[in-house]
Amino acid sequence: MLYHSTSLSVFLHPELEPRTFEFPYQVGASLLLVVSAYFACVTIRRGSLLRYWWGRVARLLPSFLAAVVVSYYVLRAFPIEGWFFPLPEDLRANLLMLWHWKPQFYPFIDGSHWTVPLQLMGFTVAALLYRSWWGHGRRIVIVLWVAVLVPLAQWPIRIAEPIDETYRTVVDGVGMHRWHLFVAGVAIWMWSVKRLSTPHFAALLALCMAAQEVHNYTRTPEGLLADTGSSVAVAIGMCLIALVARSPDMAMPQPARRAISWFAGISYGTFLMHQAIGYIVLRKLQDVGVDTITQTLAMLVTGTLLGWVLTRAVEQPAHKLLMKPFKQGGGAARTRETKTVGPR
Repeated sequence: MLYHSTSLSVFLHPELEPRTFEFPYQVGASLLLVVSAYFACVTIRRGSLLRYWWGRVARLLPSFLAAVVVSYYVLRAFPIEGWFFPLPEDLRANLLMLWHWKPQFYPFIDGSHWTVPLQLMGFTVAALLYRSWWGHGRRIVIVLWVAVLVPLAQWPIRIAEPIDETYRTVVDGVGMHRWHLFVAGVAIWMWSVKRLSTPHFAALLALCMAAQEVHNYTRTPEGLLADTGSSVAVAIGMCLIALVARSPDMAMPQPARRAISWFAGISYGTFLMHQAIGYIVLRKLQDVGVDTITQTLAMLVTGTLLGWVLTRAVEQPAHKLLMKPFKQGGGAARTRETKTVGPR
């Protein structure tokens, strides 16, 4: 939210005043994918694979669909001259998550939503791998290395000019240039439970960091432009996640624990709701003479409140409703699995 409110907002809308404080690092969404992959490993053995997969869909999809619809109507209700004004066909394309496949035809209603199809694909691949021969033992390590090395090997093709549109559609559609973030999350989990040696983990994580740096290069009229600051920030985030995953639970004051748990509980809704609507908040406040620090705080507060509402009104009840078919027998299935599998 800090990056969107203090840096990307001004980049996308130059008529906004420069922020007094700027956080210019693209780090949040990338680490979201790392954390998603880590917790996929933590939860995938709890009950049946169908329950695991459907639970992820039930958690992600209803909130996303609701966020798209709400953002669409807010952008239409508070239009700003020169800004994107979504049409009904844009709503349909966003609900179908078509942006990565044809970005020149399907603009984002809210740019933060790009992670949702990648998470859904990642959870699906995780379930299929876990069920298959390749999802266990040393074979999963081979899969992890291949998932990082193949996109890296294709990087020269990706930045070539002109790029073949069919190739671009496929690699962007399946999020190939983001696979290293999922690999990092899985590697962190394997290291945390001591299924990867520290040297092996360090080598694999370093490769993921290199892939993040390569991904952050963009082609400009002046040539390739790096965003090394963001790459370093993501690398630091990966290391912190790994240390927290491997370390014992930290003791902290109960009020701090409750506050962190509360915000973690609404973080997905906040992620979905803060950007597009937040930019309108910035512009409307600027138009009436509010200073930039207050504008930024207003965007953060608005995103948090909307995230809380989305969580309470959509995410939690929808998940509860969609998981009803698995309610009976779910606990028994987990108990049986714990007894038969045990710690590894």
